[in-house]
Amino acid sequence: MRTLITGASAGLGAGMARELAGRGHDLALVARRLDRLEALRDELAPTGVRVAIAELDVDDHDAVFTTVRALRDELGGLDRVIVNAGVGKGAPIGTGRFDANLATARTNFVAALAQCEAAMEIFRAQDAGHLVVVSSVAADRGLPGAQTTYAATKAALSHLAEGIRVDVADTPIRVTTLAPGYIRTELNGGMSRPFSVDAATGTRAMADLIEKAPAVAYVPTWPWAVLGRVLRVLPTPILRRVT
Repeated sequence: MRTLITGASAGLGAGMARELAGRGHDLALVARRLDRLEALRDELAPTGVRVAIAELDVDDHDAVFTTVRALRDELGGLDRVIVNAGVGKGAPIGTGRFDANLATARTNFVAALAQCEAAMEIFRAQDAGHLVVVSSVAADRGLPGAQTTYAATKAALSHLAEGIRVDVADTPIRVTTLAPGYIRTELNGGMSRPFSVDAATGTRAMADLIEKAPAVAYVPTWPWAVLGRVLRVLPTPILRRVT
């Protein structure tokens, strides 16, 4: 299995790379920080899998296409692409931080669209492949404050993945949407919230689900498969208090 992961230099991306390498997957890893990718490649060397790396800013849309194609050629093909790169910036709407919200929208949705386009171009040509998009439990509702734009981008990403999944439903191409709950990583400061899990536990659960290739899955399944559905129907006053 040859798997490309974006945003692979840290956090969930690096964790998934470690998990999948341990399961024998050849990897193509991209991120902005090449030094971190080089260190991760060296770390994974004892697993014996091939690890190709490339520096990539996913907001450079032309570079997304050229880099994905180049890594496909380097590995002799791609069987799976994991659209993981994202940011958590944001501010309440109307508080003078349009710049932060625009950056979030561009990276979490527009850049994700470019990644999906690049992946699906390859999968359609070979009539096979597995597209995985990393959304969030935050996609289930509009959220207040600094989370407003972030939640909106993840909802848009989930709908994008669903549309692609419907479009290729009768083909060998599979599309999976992962909706992580609270997973503690260096990128979120090791958040301490109810039901949060450490990065190793979270990325192990993500790798398990990626290999099963469901259409949609919460991560970890318990308790988020239940809490996600509850979140969708919470009255607004309660939603505001708990988020």
